[in-house]
Amino acid sequence: MDAVSDPAVKEIWVMKSAQTGWTEILNNVIGFHVDQDPAPMLLVQPTLEMAEDWAKTRFAPMVRDTPAIRGKIADPKARDSGNTLLQKSFAGGRLSVAGANSPAGLASRPIRIVLFDEVDRFPTSAGTEGDPISLGIKRARTFWNRKVLAGSTPTIKGSSRIEIGFEQSDQRYYFVPCPHCDEFQRLIWANVRWPDGQPERAVYVCQHCGVELTDADKQTMIARGEWRSSKPFDGVAGFHLSELYSPWSSWPEMAIGFLKAKRLPETLQTWINTSLGETWEDAGEKLEPKGLLERCESYTAESLPPGALLITVGTDVQDDRLESVLWAWGADEEAWRIDHAVLRGDPGSSALWREHDELLKRRFHTDDGRELVIEACAVDSGGHFTEQVYRYCAARKRFRVWAVKGVGGPGRLAWPKKASKSKIGHVWPVGVDTAKDVIYARLKKVTVPGPGYMHFDATTTEEWFEQLASETVVYRVTQGRRVRVWRPRQTGIRQEALDCTVYAWCALQGRGGAELLRQRGKRAARERPPTGENTAVEPAIDEPPTPPQQPTQKRRQAPKRRPSWVNRWR
Repeated sequence: MDAVSDPAVKEIWVMKSAQTGWTEILNNVIGFHVDQDPAPMLLVQPTLEMAEDWAKTRFAPMVRDTPAIRGKIADPKARDSGNTLLQKSFAGGRLSVAGANSPAGLASRPIRIVLFDEVDRFPTSAGTEGDPISLGIKRARTFWNRKVLAGSTPTIKGSSRIEIGFEQSDQRYYFVPCPHCDEFQRLIWANVRWPDGQPERAVYVCQHCGVELTDADKQTMIARGEWRSSKPFDGVAGFHLSELYSPWSSWPEMAIGFLKAKRLPETLQTWINTSLGETWEDAGEKLEPKGLLERCESYTAESLPPGALLITVGTDVQDDRLESVLWAWGADEEAWRIDHAVLRGDPGSSALWREHDELLKRRFHTDDGRELVIEACAVDSGGHFTEQVYRYCAARKRFRVWAVKGVGGPGRLAWPKKASKSKIGHVWPVGVDTAKDVIYARLKKVTVPGPGYMHFDATTTEEWFEQLASETVVYRVTQGRRVRVWRPRQTGIRQEALDCTVYAWCALQGRGGAELLRQRGKRAARERPPTGENTAVEPAIDEPPTPPQQPTQKRRQAPKRRPSWVNRWR
């Protein structure tokens, strides 16, 4: 906030952990310029929906509860007030609120104060207009006293926007003194230590004198701290702040969160991004098929390990066949490949789809006597025979047979909150890049059976592993930004094993994901059935049982109403 008032600072980039007060800083900047230094301002959120939510839940209460600006923002209920949800007028200036995905909100108009929130969640382009950050900065070029503020939790190293901006700044870190030796240091995660198995006793070890510091020392350290730049200043100020400094989070709480997050690569990435405010080093971009071949095990569909809890299927549609990969899932998404079925025929005919129905009716057994069925299936509709896929899935949607369409791009949900509607049925746009990130990271980093580990049955061939490892990540520059893109590892290699595995994992997320597996695992541990007892959920394609008939009760008839002409002559 001091840098905002410094005339020498033109741009401010803040790479941070979550919940550090960044949005409140943006609110303070807006309130200051409404009250003390009126100017045209623009606040850009990642999406238009988030922009509207900020205007309703953050800006409106601030205006209502702050006497200094309450009377300076026009009443939105007044006629011709100039105050709408995304446009706020005040004497000497205005505030425009926009989504980075809306080119209309970034249309050409002079702006002196430009504020960006969560820039790593911005799309690559605002429609067809180009990079939203560049569009916003260009609108402030005509002001000598302009200010550009951008803040975000980072994402993946090399493609993180906030990392790029921070690296072009003077890179300021917050240094705090040790209460014992009085030497200043930057708080880093490597200096947080705890006894084995006791993260609740975590302390911070001074890098100078080795004294163990507790959270009781943190407040004094922060109060005496100071920002120090690590590069020369050239009009761009950069700040980095992690949860280690937060007064609302203790070091033991961070240690507990770290141990929970480290079980899976994707949760560890989230923890590093949101708790440490650091980028994630992507090491799961390329797989070697020969190394995966050594993972093959001796289990079969009739003797699945006791940890298997439910089964999903991913189906890919080709011109002359359907290919389906069956996966069983256990606690913390430990996975077992069961089978890869190839159904040859014409996908335009109903006969082939009846074969697919028979596949979905298969039943499986675990070593502890439980019977499992297929509970969800995702069928690719994005390439071949789209109309047939829509009709097939629409007739079976109550059995959780879903038509899906793969959508590329970083940050997309693996399973969306709602489906897209078509004339025939619904289609679910699944984030295939997100799914590939998860699958490749687990295959690369999770090498011990347990959470996130992927098992393969003995029938898995080297060719199948070639298909599973058929893609890799490349980086390309798009509109001045380094973008991470999935591409085939080499030409001519088939990719059905990877595509079907992606769809099967997405189907798991649609079915309930890790939360459902946790509940199912607790129930399985609590109720171990005798061998041979059937406790399976009904398979995806079977008809549900008919509910028991309730005894009918004679309804009491309502009294007949008199015609209106009778009421008039009574």
